[in-house]
Amino acid sequence: MKKNNYRATSVEKLNFEKLSKDVCGKNVVLGIDVAKVKQFACIMDEKGEVIKTIKWNHPDQSVEFKDLIKRLPLGKIEVAMEPSGSYGDPIKQLFSDEQIEVYRVSPKRSHDAAEVYDGVPSWHDAKSAAIIGKLHLDGASEKWELKDEQERDLDAVIKTVDMCQRRFNQDMNRVEAQMARYWPAINKVIDMQTKTFLKLLDEFGSPAQVAGNSEKAIKLMRYTGGHFLKDEKIRMVIESAESTIGVAMTEYEQLELNFLVKNTLAVQDELKEAKKRLKKLSSKNETIKRLGAVVGITTSAILISECGDPLKYDYSKQWLKSFGLNLKEKSSGNYTGQLRITKRGSGRARHWLYFAALRLIQNDAPTKIWYDKKVKRDGGLRMKGIVAVMRKLVKALWHVARDGDFDSSKMFDMKGLQSC
Repeated sequence: MKKNNYRATSVEKLNFEKLSKDVCGKNVVLGIDVAKVKQFACIMDEKGEVIKTIKWNHPDQSVEFKDLIKRLPLGKIEVAMEPSGSYGDPIKQLFSDEQIEVYRVSPKRSHDAAEVYDGVPSWHDAKSAAIIGKLHLDGASEKWELKDEQERDLDAVIKTVDMCQRRFNQDMNRVEAQMARYWPAINKVIDMQTKTFLKLLDEFGSPAQVAGNSEKAIKLMRYTGGHFLKDEKIRMVIESAESTIGVAMTEYEQLELNFLVKNTLAVQDELKEAKKRLKKLSSKNETIKRLGAVVGITTSAILISECGDPLKYDYSKQWLKSFGLNLKEKSSGNYTGQLRITKRGSGRARHWLYFAALRLIQNDAPTKIWYDKKVKRDGGLRMKGIVAVMRKLVKALWHVARDGDFDSSKMFDMKGLQSC
């Protein structure tokens, strides 16, 4: 390690002639530590030696920095970066437009390599840029391709769906908490997430108002619920409002609930429209449609967008790894640690896969039998069973992407299930 290896020079103070002599004809890696404003880049030769570390302010000097690198008399240059949210996207675009290959390095890998790199556990921007370059030279990176317009549109709609779904779930949790105080029995009568119930709350504001305006409430529920809502269900809602033991609402508590319900209804409408756009964009993707037959179009699109098309993976375990569902072990001597998932993958994909696994456990007989047996064997640990189903489901979806058939019985040892 050279002395002053991490000393960085501002792009405006750089001695271009000297740097040109130092890099002339060499193949180099440009490791970039991305930040909101202060960016650091390490020019490293093929042996891993740092030639120069440069710093500049983004976005004011980013074009100047790119032009400087482009003017250097290099043999070949490859850029390595971390996927630091959206801050690095303009930098990636600048070099991609110049036909310079850009590679992605895992932030976890670069963080773990801090002490390995120079024996010092410190962490700062100049060192980070050097580590990123070194990891790329060691083969610990992957080509970072620019997405086409269709892929970007799909990503944008997926993020909208995910944001709306999370906001809707949060708002519904608040609504359910309010109902536990003011109308505790209603959750046994009607699904509180339905448009019918939310519209009922929006219009009348409290169970007392529903009971006091029963004819109008019945008319509203019939109009909103249509033929899906039976008269018996409507009658039960009215009876529940009349007999509730909930706390009587004050004027301002009604205003609070009304504000919450209006926001919940608005998010529900936004979610519905976003799902329509997602379904339209997904209609041209055969893999999404195949997986959608098993887990739903929305979940299918999110899994593929976040973790890649399963057709691009040679083995199901490779796709499983992109979810962060591959297993790790921490053992030493006579101690054998428990196997745990690495979580080095898309959290959004795992979030949606989790609910897909829950639906499968609830609605598919072989899955439920296997899950119940697994939970019993693990001493009642339900999460371990759900994660195990998620892992099996990912592998099954990898096969579905290839032949289009889904048979849950192939996920488990059926002889063992039949004997239990």
